[in-house]
Amino acid sequence: MGSILSIHRLRSTFLVFTVGLACGVLGLPSSAQQLEQQPAEPQSQLSADQSQRESQDASAPKFDPETGGTNDRLFWTLPNFSTLENARGIPALTSGQKFKLVARSAFDPVEFPFCAFLAGISQALNSESGYGQGAIGYARRFGSNFADGTSENFFVQAIFPSLFRQDPRYYQEGKGGFWRRAGYAVSRIAVTRNDSGRMAFNVSEVTGAAVAAGISNTYHPRTDRNLPNSMETWATMMGWDTVSNMVKEFWPDIRRKVHQRKG
Repeated sequence: MGSILSIHRLRSTFLVFTVGLACGVLGLPSSAQQLEQQPAEPQSQLSADQSQRESQDASAPKFDPETGGTNDRLFWTLPNFSTLENARGIPALTSGQKFKLVARSAFDPVEFPFCAFLAGISQALNSESGYGQGAIGYARRFGSNFADGTSENFFVQAIFPSLFRQDPRYYQEGKGGFWRRAGYAVSRIAVTRNDSGRMAFNVSEVTGAAVAAGISNTYHPRTDRNLPNSMETWATMMGWDTVSNMVKEFWPDIRRKVHQRKG
């Protein structure tokens, strides 16, 4: 039991390690703690400072009105097209835009070598041994890895958001201390925006991940096709998305610091 979760755990471990290393090198948590200790400034001053910071941040991705997303990439590699920074007056996505945003990420050229890399690790560890070894075993692991990620993304960010009229994009908090922002990132698993802009329970995330986990259970090795594995896969998908939200929240800070150092 649980071998079906190996790829999701590898993905989570990869991002946790990478963002943790970057935060440690760049001193992000300490900077955030300093923010918490600073006295509150007048709102007008905060607005002016924020506007100046935005104008000086040449590394920030630009919003594309046509797609409703950006061209940002986590660590300049992995697609991060649905994360919005300093979002104000952003129009709601149409159903077509929701599907296009997911398709852009799912079929981005970077996703294929990333899946191949994770499938290679899975093969070396002989996880989901029912797939076997050799080229056939590797191809099966690659295919199931790609199918798992793609199906979950479409259900969570396109299909159910279209049905329930919810916004699948991640709106970065971008202000406050480290723990406040971390709490905000974690809470986005349960709370999201409707297309109208109001906060609502994130039924798209919870239900979409559950459906994707159930479908995943149909094409993994027969020995792993059971209800406990489906429940664990669902929980792991939710955990993976929580980790992704944390990375999305603090990635702009890391990118900005690197850009400043290069400048």
